[in-house]
Amino acid sequence: MQRIMLKSKIQEVRVTSKEIHYAGSLEIDKDLMDAAGIVFGEQIHVYNVTNGARIITYAISAPKGSGVISIKGAAGRLFEKGDVILVLSFANMEDEDLSNYSHRIIYVDENNRLVRTEDRTEEEYLKSR
Repeated sequence: MQRIMLKSKIQEVRVTSKEIHYAGSLEIDKDLMDAAGIVFGEQIHVYNVTNGARIITYAISAPKGSGVISIKGAAGRLFEKGDVILVLSFANMEDEDLSNYSHRIIYVDENNRLVRTEDRTEEEYLKSR
């Protein structure tokens, strides 16, 4: 059986801009995409911590080191510059691969610059509680 598992999460980045009259997507600093293992065009889930809105869209690359997190298209009506968001990616995994499962969390500073990454297993999560 396959399960849809969290692959990576970019933790609490801040929206830097939005373009409502654009054909959708979320533009993400390429450094953060690389750290999270997210590729151009990949489906992502975006959760707005500031107001609770949730969308599913796809990732496009912003220049490396730019700190850009830009909401594109109609979803821009659900996000404002400065909102804190989570960006999640998922992967299909076979049950037999779950014994080695971990997901990656990407931490950023107040300017959306990569601070550190953490690969977390269930055991590590339980120890942190």
